[in-house]
Amino acid sequence: MIYYRDGKTVLARKGVDRKNVALAKVPKHVRDAVIAAENRSFYEDGGVSFKGTARAVWSTLTGQQLQGGSTITQQLVRNYYSGLSQERSVTRKFKEILIAMKVDQSKPKDWVLEQYLNTIYFGRGANGVQSAARAYFGKDVGELSVAEGAYLAAVIQQPSRFAAPTGSDLAAARYRWQSVINAMGQTGALTAAEVAAQRFPELTEPKKPFELKGQSQYMLEQVTAELNRRGYTDEDISGGGLKVVTTFDKKLMAAASRAVNEVLPDSTPKKVRTGLAAVAPATGEVVAFYGGRPSQAGYYDTAFSSKVMAGSTFKPYTLAAALDNGFDLSTRVDGNSPLRVASASKPIPNDSDRSYGEIDLVQATQNSVNTAFVDLGQKVGLDKVAKTAEAAGIPASQLERHQSAASFPLGVASVSAVQNASGFATFANKGVHVEAHVVRSVTDAQGRKEVVKPVTTQAINQQAAADTAYAMQQVVEYGTGTAARLYDRPVAGKTGTTDDSASVWFNGFTPQLAAAVDMFRDDNATVTIPGYGTQFGGQLPAQIWRAFMTEAMAGKPVEEFPEPSDYGWSSGWSTPDPDVPDEDYAPPADPDEWDTPEPEFTGQPDGDPQVTEEPDDNRREDEPDESDPAPTELPDQQQPWENDDSRNEGRGRSPTG
Repeated sequence: MIYYRDGKTVLARKGVDRKNVALAKVPKHVRDAVIAAENRSFYEDGGVSFKGTARAVWSTLTGQQLQGGSTITQQLVRNYYSGLSQERSVTRKFKEILIAMKVDQSKPKDWVLEQYLNTIYFGRGANGVQSAARAYFGKDVGELSVAEGAYLAAVIQQPSRFAAPTGSDLAAARYRWQSVINAMGQTGALTAAEVAAQRFPELTEPKKPFELKGQSQYMLEQVTAELNRRGYTDEDISGGGLKVVTTFDKKLMAAASRAVNEVLPDSTPKKVRTGLAAVAPATGEVVAFYGGRPSQAGYYDTAFSSKVMAGSTFKPYTLAAALDNGFDLSTRVDGNSPLRVASASKPIPNDSDRSYGEIDLVQATQNSVNTAFVDLGQKVGLDKVAKTAEAAGIPASQLERHQSAASFPLGVASVSAVQNASGFATFANKGVHVEAHVVRSVTDAQGRKEVVKPVTTQAINQQAAADTAYAMQQVVEYGTGTAARLYDRPVAGKTGTTDDSASVWFNGFTPQLAAAVDMFRDDNATVTIPGYGTQFGGQLPAQIWRAFMTEAMAGKPVEEFPEPSDYGWSSGWSTPDPDVPDEDYAPPADPDEWDTPEPEFTGQPDGDPQVTEEPDDNRREDEPDESDPAPTELPDQQQPWENDDSRNEGRGRSPTG
C-alpha cells in the first residue's frame, strides 16, 4: 500500500490483494466447504491423488485438455513454490507430485490448509480467503455464513467466470454452489436439514479496479524507482506487504495541477509542455509536482524526467559559488556587451547587445546580465561553479560536457524541474542541500519501519546562501520576476529564458518552500502561445509559480529571509529604455553556433541521446506535426502582461521604485 505523506490517504495499491489469516480465524464451515469442493480426502491422503494425477497425465500425453485431479497439497505446491513452473507438462506434474509428498511428510495438514487458504486465487483480484470475503461479501472471513463460505469454495474452480456472474454464468455458479452444499452434506459437514435450509447468497457489487490516473501514475513511477534505488526489488514491492508513505501532499498536488491548468490559456499548443516541482528545503521532500497532461506524457513526465536548458535560472549557482569563495555582493563585474573571453572564439553578447557598464552582483542578478555572469564565472572559476551546482543537487553527468565553456554560467546545461527546485531549496536552507526524495518511510510485513534519511551536504556557507537569496529577492521586487510576487511575504527567485525561448523558467522560494516551473516544446521550437506571443520566464512561468505558491503558502506563517551582508546601494542602478526589450537568455555552449543556436533538450530519462540536430524526431509518434498559429495581440484589451510587469523581464527598476 502506498500512501500520501499523511500516512492514511491511499495513493496506490501495488501487487496482489492478500491478507493472511490464521486457520483458527477461518470458520469451520468455510474450511469444510473448501475441502468438500476440492479434496474430500484431504486429512487422510498423502498429499497426492494418484488416480486424479494419472488421469491428468494421460490427458496430457494424448493431447486432450488437461483435467483436474490435484489435491489441496498439490495446488498449494503449484502456487506457493515459485520455482515450480506453471507449464502443463508431464515433467512439471511429476515435480509437483514429489514436492507435494515431501510437504505432506514434513508439514502438518493444518499448516497446508492455512497456506492454501491464504494463497489461492478467488477472483475479483482477491488472493486468499480473507481478501475474498471482503471482495464478495464486504465482511471478514470470520463473519461468513455457510452459504457464503460455500460460494467462495465454488469459485475456486472458475474464479474469472464466477467473479460477477450473469446469465448462463450465473446459472452455472448456482449449480456449482449447490454441488458444494450437497458435498458438505455427503461429508457430514452439514445435516440434511441444514443442506435444505441453505439459500444462494447475495453478492456485493465488485469494486472497480484501483486505477491510477493523471499525476498518480507519475507518482507511482517515481516511488517505485526510488524504492529500487534504496534496495527494494520489484518482488519486494509487489509481494512484500509493504506500507510506503510518500512525501506527496495530496492538497498541494491538486494545487499544482490547478495552477498550470488555470493559468495556461486555452490556446496553448499541444506541443507545449509544462513542468512544476515543489521541494521542502529543510527536508528535501518533493511535496508536489505537475508532470504534464497524461495525453502528452506517454513516455516521460515533465517534472522528473524531462531535462531542458536551465537558462538564466543557472546564474544563481554561479553567484553562490562566487559568494562562497571570497567575493561579496559589492563585487564589480563587466556588464558591457559584447564580452570577449580568451577561451571563446566569438564575443559573448547581451540581449539586444545592451551594455550595463561595471555593475555589482545584485544589479547583475536583478537584471540578469549575461556578460556580467560570464565575467563572474571567469573570475571565480568554472570548476567552482560546477562544484557548487553539483553540491546543490545538479548531477555532475549533466554538467561535465558544458563546464569548460565560457557560457556555462548562463545555463547551457539541462536540468529537470525537480532538480532545479531542489537546487534553489539549498539557498532557502542556509546553504545546506538535502537530497530530493519522494519516500518518507517503508514498513515491512513484520512491522519493521525504515524512515528515509536523505543525504545532506553543506553546499555553500550560510552567509553566502543569505546573500544569494537577497540578490534573488531583488529579481522579484524590481527585476525580471515581478510577476511572481507574493504580496503577503518575501520571495526570492530567478527567471530563465533560453535562446529563441526554447525553454522558459521561473524558479523561486520562500524560507519554507522552493518551486520551479518550466515550459518547453518537445520539438525544441520557440514557446509561443497564440494571443500571448513568445514566452519569457517572467510571463506565464512566473504566473503559474505565483498561482501555486499563493495556494501552497495560504495560512502559513510569514518567515523572513536571513539578513544579507552589509551592502551599500551603488550608483549603478539604472532605468533602461522601455522601448528596448531585455530578456535573459542563454546562448549555446559552442560559441561558433551563436548565429544559429540549437538549444539542448533531453526529453527522455538519463542515458538517452540528446536531441541537437533534428528536433522533430523527438515528437511523439501519436502526435500530429502541427504548425502553431503566429502570435497575435489581444484585440481591444490589455495584453496579459500589462498588469504585472511580466512583459518587462529584464527591465530593472531602482530600489526607490
